[in-house]
Amino acid sequence: MRTHPAIAIAIVTGILVGFRLKPVFFSAPTVAADVGSTKRVSIDVSEMHRQIKNLPVENFHDMTFGFSNGG
Repeated sequence: MRTHPAIAIAIVTGILVGFRLKPVFFSAPTVAADVGSTKRVSIDVSEMHRQIKNLPVENFHDMTFGFSNGG
């Protein structure tokens, strides 16, 4: 069963027009950025590592390269 070229062109055109109109109807409103809210905050990671005293430790049995004895 062959598709008529006009039908195929109409389907492709409909899909392209649909994708083109989607941002027009479903776009979020543009908001101006507040200059005061863009203050720079820096974190010293090395200082955080020096301040950590006790971290919880989880023990697990690693079977990554565990092979059976074939028994």
